[in-house]
Amino acid sequence: MSQFIDLLKNRRSVYGISKETVISDEKIEEIVKEAVLHTPSAFNSQSSRVLLVLNEQHDKLWNITEDTLKKVVPAENFGPTAEKMAGFRAGYGTVLFFEDQAVVEGLQQQFELYKDNFPVWSNQSNGMLQLVVWTALANEGFGATLQHYNPLIDDAVKAEWNIPASWKLIGQMPFGKPTVQPGEKQFAPAEDRMKVAK
Repeated sequence: MSQFIDLLKNRRSVYGISKETVISDEKIEEIVKEAVLHTPSAFNSQSSRVLLVLNEQHDKLWNITEDTLKKVVPAENFGPTAEKMAGFRAGYGTVLFFEDQAVVEGLQQQFELYKDNFPVWSNQSNGMLQLVVWTALANEGFGATLQHYNPLIDDAVKAEWNIPASWKLIGQMPFGKPTVQPGEKQFAPAEDRMKVAK
């Protein structure tokens, strides 16, 4: 089996993470930058955007998220949510994934025939970028998960980090050195999910 497939197998959802890092901040930035540059996109639109937050900026993100959730989750039911926030905040950093709607809308205007497809293709490109970043971080020894607290936190995130209005938040990927190992993964039979024409 190829090394690439082995890397994909190694990428798992790891919820137990710590603030201990396994590589330098510069190396993390390089990984994310290379992923952004080399992940494909429909019509070479390059519409995906990221915000990388580390250390105290990472903590700030999950404080913002917790404060936002307190406004919509009843106090008597907030315990499990607070535990989740503490788990994500316990990590070293977070990658926030966005799609630039200005690029998407520009393509819709330019190619009217495919207008309805561009938002779908945009999300597909972002999903590929998420997988590339996640797999690359796992290869370096980080554990990560993919979270979706958008659109609840969109406005606060944009205000805090001066994010352009056209950037639409898609997902958040907290990461850190694993403190637990993921359990055995269960798979639906490949025969039910794949056909080979003969």
